This record gives sequence, structure tokens and C-alpha cells, in this order.
Amino acid sequence: MTQWNHRKANVGDEIPILTLEPISRSTLSIYAGASGDHNPIHIDIDFAKQSGLSDVIAHGMLVMAYMGQALTNAVPQSAIQQFCVEFSSLTQVNDILTCSGKVAERTNNNGQESLTLNLTVHDTKGNQKLNGNAKIIINDH
Repeated sequence: MTQWNHRKANVGDEIPILTLEPISRSTLSIYAGASGDHNPIHIDIDFAKQSGLSDVIAHGMLVMAYMGQALTNAVPQSAIQQFCVEFSSLTQVNDILTCSGKVAERTNNNGQESLTLNLTVHDTKGNQKLNGNAKIIINDH
């Protein structure tokens, strides 16, 4: 497989897709410990049911972290100038997420080239979990 080269990317080019293992209760527990986010909606099924849900839901920031992983798989972390997302829908236990991104714009501002990427995360049912964008620096002059 050829490495994606952000320096040669053009509008319409896609970063490599990242498809993850199903979201598990173990993953949510580990993420809660690592992030310090122990909100019971993510780890306590009884609390989730009392809140009107059928089960616990994944942390939104976990989904964003997966998108960040797809982004840093494609470009060096040092090239990321901006990374913003909006959450679209809840992520359930057993959801399988796919992270993708596409070059929306390539700009040159006084010799500093950059890319703007449109980013999305979907589950296998086609439900969008988040959308966002990233600004990637191609060179430093």
C-alpha cells in the first residue's frame, strides 16, 4: 500500500480510511479511566436506561480521538494546525466506526501552503457520528 503524501494532495483526494473494531464496554471503561470522564451515561447501563437510552453510549471525545488517529495516520502530527469537529449522533456499544477525510481546499498564502480537509465518522448503518475539518500545513515557507 502506498503511503498517502499530503504534500502532493489535491482537492478531492482522500486520506486513508480507518475502520475500527466494534465499540466495546471494555473500550469505554478504559477510555473513562484514561480521560477521567466517568460520566455514568458511558459506563453504567442502569443509569443509561434511566436516562431513556437502551444502553450506555460512547464518549464523544473517544470518537473524536479515533478521527484524530486517522488524521495522524495520514499526516505528521506537527503538520496539523487546526482540528475541529461537531458531533452528529450518539455512538452505541458494538457500533463499528469508519473515519475518513477528503481534501476540500489547497491554498498558498505568501508561500505557506496548506490543505483543508473535511472529516467524517460514520457507523456501518451510514449514521454520521461527527463531521469536522482540519487545516494541514504543507510547508513552512
